[in-house]
Amino acid sequence: MSFFISEAAAQAPGAGQPAAADPMVTILMMVGLFAFMYFFMIRPQRKRQKEHKNLMDDLAKGDEIVMVSGMLGKVVKADGDYMIVEVGQGTELKFQKMAVHAVLPKGTIKDI
Repeated sequence: MSFFISEAAAQAPGAGQPAAADPMVTILMMVGLFAFMYFFMIRPQRKRQKEHKNLMDDLAKGDEIVMVSGMLGKVVKADGDYMIVEVGQGTELKFQKMAVHAVLPKGTIKDI
């Protein structure tokens, strides 16, 4: 009596062989998987990247922004890939434009 090893059941010859897969079904499954990944993963990510690039390109002096770190500030100067942000009275810091998370409506910082 064996508790750990199951006994093999006798089968008719060829009864346990899996049927050969149709190559057309395999190709359709691959195309379907690619379409799923494109529409639910790749396309939305590209859309977010394009929106963020437009946000970075449209930054101008006077915009109130939220940085990726959560810091709030007002853009004092924006040129090239860098900008100077006023985070407090007389406190100016230099950041890359990539660090901007969102642009806030005017007057938001005063309300906080």
